[in-house]
Amino acid sequence: MDHATRAILDGRPVPLIFKFTAPNALAFTLQATVNLAEIWIIGGLGTAALAAIALSFPMSILLQTMSGGALGGGISSAVARALGNGDTARAERILWHALYIGTALAVLFFILFHSVGRQALSFLGGTGAVLDDAFMYCSILFSGGVFIWLSAAISAIFRGAGDMAYPARLMIIASFVQVPLTACLVLGLYGLPALGMPGAALSFVLMSAFTTSLMLRRVVSARAPVRLRRACMQLDVDVLREIFRVTLPASLNPILNVGTILGLTALVGRFGPSALAGYGIGTRIEFVVLPVMFAFGTAATTLVGTNIGAGQQQRAEHIAWYAVGCAAFFCGVIGTALAIFPELWVPFFSQDPVAIQTTTKYIQIVGPAYAFYGVGLVLYFASQGAGAMRWPIITQILRFVVAVGGSWLAINLFDADVTAIFVVSTISLAIYASVLAGSVYLGAWRQKT
Repeated sequence: MDHATRAILDGRPVPLIFKFTAPNALAFTLQATVNLAEIWIIGGLGTAALAAIALSFPMSILLQTMSGGALGGGISSAVARALGNGDTARAERILWHALYIGTALAVLFFILFHSVGRQALSFLGGTGAVLDDAFMYCSILFSGGVFIWLSAAISAIFRGAGDMAYPARLMIIASFVQVPLTACLVLGLYGLPALGMPGAALSFVLMSAFTTSLMLRRVVSARAPVRLRRACMQLDVDVLREIFRVTLPASLNPILNVGTILGLTALVGRFGPSALAGYGIGTRIEFVVLPVMFAFGTAATTLVGTNIGAGQQQRAEHIAWYAVGCAAFFCGVIGTALAIFPELWVPFFSQDPVAIQTTTKYIQIVGPAYAFYGVGLVLYFASQGAGAMRWPIITQILRFVVAVGGSWLAINLFDADVTAIFVVSTISLAIYASVLAGSVYLGAWRQKT
């Protein structure tokens, strides 16, 4: 058993959590900054381009969360359990199957998008030049999707093996390169063609290809914790079954998240464009706390999975609760600070008084509840490590029903204003976190489904 795996099984929980969290926190924060920088660069093209990037956001975030969250979590948890059980050969078979699945899903998503993507964007409200730009942006993403899927899959192998630093370093390097590359491709700097908004998608695909090539080179070398050996490339149904046992139910999570975003956006839109703009600003501020949640979450997947694989069920649960507590504390502090001092940052995004008022209401109501969001998301990732996904999906469905259904009832039956949507959203987060935490406490991981 390698040193990293032994440390996961024997080390003190809190230092372990922060050791595994720190590289990802920095990398995910920089990636979130890249997303915001992309919007700023595209904003220079005018309002229509901003509308197009907003229109393409649900499909873009779905692609990234399906590859990095659903498939990545399934792969990381399978590798962690294999290494926790001392079975390096199985972990190396999982590596080959991660490449097979990533490639197959990239092809599937490409076919689906080019079959119904334009109609879906039109259904979301896209017309004319806005629809054309959004379709072209998404076309480039899905056409180069194989690099996005493979980059996520191989990163998950490293994280599952306890090597958080290497994929984090690549993300950091890619983040520093991607922003200027995006500016060059979008605006046509230094003699490059001015591609407009689609240039941002091309930049993302190129950086994904870059990181994929470096990681493939790494896994064939002796330095990798899990290596790409020909002896392990044969298709194994049992390995496929283990990965999909987590990936398939986990894939419902990003779909439900996107559904919640779309449903609440449509309801807020009834109160006018200024209210919608304010709500959009408020939800984008979640990018400040999401890197923290994902950093603790990906660490929990590996730490829990490795201990589950070694038969250390109680230790796995203890580590998960420590990770949940840390995430809830940091996310709650950040959300509360944003809520207490909205005047320090809200006017930076808009001068529209209605938009400012809406954003302020949103963050003052929902901001402190980011602690609940952190609890739910970290337990979702930790449950991937445990290979027990029933309750994370049940609670995500419950959150969707409460948030969208409750907001619809408040507006249509009780003639409530936009504030009611934010209150109901907060209640849905509290229910989501409480029910999921209760299920794990009562033994959901000891009855895997």
